[in-house]
Amino acid sequence: MLMTQPPSQQPPQGPPQGGFGPPPETPQPEAPGAQGSPYGAPPPLPPAPPTPQPGYGYPQQPGPYAQPGPYGAQPGPYPQQPPAYGAPTPGYGYPGQQPPQFPGAPVPPPPPSRNPFKGRPALMLGAAVAALLVIGGTVYAVTSGGGDDDKPAAGGTQTGPDLSAPPSSTGDAGEGGDDAGGGAAGADPDNLNEGRQAGEAKVLWSKDAPDAPASGAEANGMWITDKVAVKAAYKEVFAFRVGDGNTAWGPVAFPQKICAVTPQKSADDKIVIAYMSGASDRAKCNKLQVLDVNTGAKGWSGEVADGALFDSALSVELTLTGTTLMVGRSQSGTAYDLKTGAKLFDKVRYGAACFPAAFAGGARLIVVSSCGASTSTEHDEVQELDPKTGAAKWTRPIPKGWTVGRAYSVDPVVLYLTNKDKKSWNISTLKADGSFRSEVSVDESFAPVCGWAILERDLQGCQGVTTDAETLYLPTKATTGANEIVAINLATGKEKWRAKSPADESMMPLKVEGAQLIAYVEPSYDAGGQVVSIPVTGSGHTPTTLLKNPAAAADVENGFYSRAYDWVDGRFYLSTTRLSGRDELKEKLMLAYGK
Repeated sequence: MLMTQPPSQQPPQGPPQGGFGPPPETPQPEAPGAQGSPYGAPPPLPPAPPTPQPGYGYPQQPGPYAQPGPYGAQPGPYPQQPPAYGAPTPGYGYPGQQPPQFPGAPVPPPPPSRNPFKGRPALMLGAAVAALLVIGGTVYAVTSGGGDDDKPAAGGTQTGPDLSAPPSSTGDAGEGGDDAGGGAAGADPDNLNEGRQAGEAKVLWSKDAPDAPASGAEANGMWITDKVAVKAAYKEVFAFRVGDGNTAWGPVAFPQKICAVTPQKSADDKIVIAYMSGASDRAKCNKLQVLDVNTGAKGWSGEVADGALFDSALSVELTLTGTTLMVGRSQSGTAYDLKTGAKLFDKVRYGAACFPAAFAGGARLIVVSSCGASTSTEHDEVQELDPKTGAAKWTRPIPKGWTVGRAYSVDPVVLYLTNKDKKSWNISTLKADGSFRSEVSVDESFAPVCGWAILERDLQGCQGVTTDAETLYLPTKATTGANEIVAINLATGKEKWRAKSPADESMMPLKVEGAQLIAYVEPSYDAGGQVVSIPVTGSGHTPTTLLKNPAAAADVENGFYSRAYDWVDGRFYLSTTRLSGRDELKEKLMLAYGK
């Protein structure tokens, strides 16, 4: 991997060996343990969930997962939000075409959607063609560029210029001036607070989306500190002061489209951006750049090398654990020191033909591997890795027939599994040593909001689900009116309590702060959303409103095709994760609400 250092940093000492610096001694992974049998007898099956009718929100096929799981599970959590108000006109970021239907996959909505729904644009757009190959148990895809300006580079793949130089506009976060990209000047240029009623919060500021190709563009990634709100979109990263929305720095522009980001930021507020090597169909998602979200200053930059045969960097996933950056390819991963760019280790094939398929980071580094593909012993394995050495702290084989689709949490480890043959789902929790702790045994249809995971597993691609050390919080599916949040004891898998949404709209868990669960109540066609708190202890679990968004801005709040949201320091942030590229739409990039 090729790496460049900013002038203020010294390169690592010693000769590089295939990375950004000298790797430590390569650890030997632990041998996989014996495959376990299912835990516990299956409980009685509940009736199949009803089929929602098409309309406003996410249309959903009848859920295929309705049988017991490997540990005695209840039926599945992926029915999406039901219709409420008929078929509307397209909302912000709607690409205008429907993807093919896949069994058990989340179904994207007709616009506008009230739930974030991250998707691979190549799968959503008729202009993109995906060629899928099943090789060694892994699905690969080659996708077309798709944009108006995405033309094949002459002479082959275009290489992006070095990004180690300081950004063209890197200002102090406390010295924001007029807007430069990403929105119109002024905190509320669209008068979203006009007619604001007593008790309603206000839109502190809003930003328009940047231009994007007619085929649309990704806008994944939103990071909030006490100083700035940072948002990635297409080829740029924008930064706004949290108080007034003025530009804090940048925007930082990249020569090609952004293709992956770290969902987390480090303890010292660093993120990593991956962007394409060129604009041709042969371009790879292999260029890396470290950014300081508070200042816009660039750290090291580098290029991800391909792995072995069929193990490419056409697409990658990025995740942070402490000061370790994990870059996942299609069949392997490479870890780098976030501070220096030095290569730490490779996670490659091990054991009985086990290939790393997906990574999840945060408080712990988790890898899911596909083992023994197309053999009688085919199965998944889950490991926790030492983020400094790559050594496996423990290995948990998953019973044959079951696939790990999501990691609802990495600390504690909470996994969502599916079994296509049995049309079943299961949510299981592991102990700190990887041994089985519990499985959810609540007779309920849950509806966290998860994006597409066709080309890779996207373990951390869900919103509307959160945990603390002892409890899992999941939203129920509501066919009409209010839903509920169910608190599930991770020691037993049983329900502890549930709280009903205070409005006739779904309420989605967001995060736990102290002894309070913070949740987002979605907007309706004529009312803004709400941020509420729910006590997680004691006998009362009635939601208390922290922020009531203005009804005048309900159309905007309700209009994103897909969205991300966060609650930080008493402010609510909402941003798109997909740009439509349609010039006739005045798309919003981001909004901030507060008192």
